[in-house]
Amino acid sequence: MGKNISQRNKFYFISDAHLGMHPVEESRKREKKLVRWLDTIKDDAAELFLVGDIFDFWHEHKHVVPKGFVRFLGKLAELSDIGVKIHFFSGNHDIWVYGYFKEELNIDIYHKPIVRIINGNKFLIGHGDGVGKGDYAYKLLKWCFRNKTLQWLFSRLHPNCSMWIGKTWSKHSRYSKGIVAEGFSDREFQIIYAKDVLKEEHYDYFIFGHRHIPYDLKLAENSRIINLGDWIYSYTYAEFDGLQLKLEQFEGNGSGIMKGGA
Repeated sequence: MGKNISQRNKFYFISDAHLGMHPVEESRKREKKLVRWLDTIKDDAAELFLVGDIFDFWHEHKHVVPKGFVRFLGKLAELSDIGVKIHFFSGNHDIWVYGYFKEELNIDIYHKPIVRIINGNKFLIGHGDGVGKGDYAYKLLKWCFRNKTLQWLFSRLHPNCSMWIGKTWSKHSRYSKGIVAEGFSDREFQIIYAKDVLKEEHYDYFIFGHRHIPYDLKLAENSRIINLGDWIYSYTYAEFDGLQLKLEQFEGNGSGIMKGGA
């Protein structure tokens, strides 16, 4: 049996697992690795934040959800049942999440960034796609994906058809072709956005995914931005024990994690 909820004192954050991404055989290997990691946190996790693009494509019909991911979803059910509070943020690949996770797993669902106060520390948490100024073509596409009328129309398709469209789209992503994220620069849009936010309001931590580049950078005195990397190449996650937040790598030596000032 897991620890009593009062004994749980750690908060974990991951993003961009892209489960189901082509080729499926590699996705299954990564799913098993993700389940192994979830096993390591189940005894001390108070909350788990799944910060977007956990699935490479997800669309719920009223009575149908995508097949697969049994090991991962089963492990989430186990964590939820022993008292771990789980939060799911839709990303740009798994936007079409509706009520299934809440109804079956008691997972809270968010479609935009949220603010959390954890042990006196102020967090801004979100997938990180489309934040800040610019990138208007992507923002228009995102609006279409989140438009209620267009979602209703897409849901009228037979599940076989909608899943075929989604998986075909997924196969054309750069990550399914083995292309890693482009190089990091001080013009990262998430960093620019966070610095603009800090001009109006203080946050101790900005937690984002989306970019697939694991970094932990100081923005200002007592303010940091963390990108969670991914579970395709880096296998990184953030851990907060109420006092310190660390960006770690599972079954690795932490190489490739960028730290410093922004």
